[in-house]
Amino acid sequence: MPNALLLFPDFLLIVLGFVLCRHTALNRPVWDGAERLVYYLLFPVLLFNSIVKSPLQPAQTVSLAAAAVGTVGCGIALAMALKHWPGVSARLHASGAQTAFRFNSYIALALAERVGGPQALAWTALMVALCVPLCNVAAVWPLARHGGQSYGRELLRNPLILSTVAGLAANLAGLHLPEAVATTLQRIGLAALPLGLMAVGAGLRLGGLKASPALAAAFLTIRHGVLPAIAIGLTAALALPPEQRKVVVLFAALPTASSAYVLAARMGGDGAYVAGLVTVSTLLGMVSVPLWLAVLAAWG
Repeated sequence: MPNALLLFPDFLLIVLGFVLCRHTALNRPVWDGAERLVYYLLFPVLLFNSIVKSPLQPAQTVSLAAAAVGTVGCGIALAMALKHWPGVSARLHASGAQTAFRFNSYIALALAERVGGPQALAWTALMVALCVPLCNVAAVWPLARHGGQSYGRELLRNPLILSTVAGLAANLAGLHLPEAVATTLQRIGLAALPLGLMAVGAGLRLGGLKASPALAAAFLTIRHGVLPAIAIGLTAALALPPEQRKVVVLFAALPTASSAYVLAARMGGDGAYVAGLVTVSTLLGMVSVPLWLAVLAAWG
């Protein structure tokens, strides 16, 4: 499939969610419940199942892990540095910084198998497992500090972190689930991707960006311009094989996490501003993923 069409099936699901929410009886209250279902059950099950079933193979994946964590770490550092810009609103920065380094795991896992089959899905699951806790710590920290909340409690209650830790522990322990249980978990996880993508579409909105368009542009430049370039450099420096380089660059070029809005709104941040960032990032991702994969191919 040409790179330009990689995101087209996912884009259609996002558009479907937008249309259903705006123009049918399946309006916002329905999608509020769907988002909670995906966030607290379906997606954690998908993460757990993917990690449990994926051989970790440390010798073959340590460089892959280093490239993914290094790319995300650079994004965190750059996003946090923006708070020192003159005139930057502390509340807007605390709310929106996460969109510069977080990634849409629904799209990541949906694309991975299409790009490189089961092995690419396993590599992506590993990157998600390593980077979700890092991203959530970095996302919760400024919001908790700004809102005077306990970030430790927020992290311990995060379903993505809990499912990641459980999946890694089960994998390392060599846990083999009964076939009936494994099949049930697989079917639950399969529902996460289409429903999660439609929930992204249902939540699209732009108006909140008027509060600080320059800061929004900086966050989105990091997410869609700087991080993929860093990923290309890191994967070259670490001499990753071509298949792993492609997966890491795809991972770095993804749209930001749709759950960023949920986190900001739940922790007293500016939810409308983050919703605008998520909307624009989702649209930019339709271009940035195939564009950066083409750059990687040209790089050789």
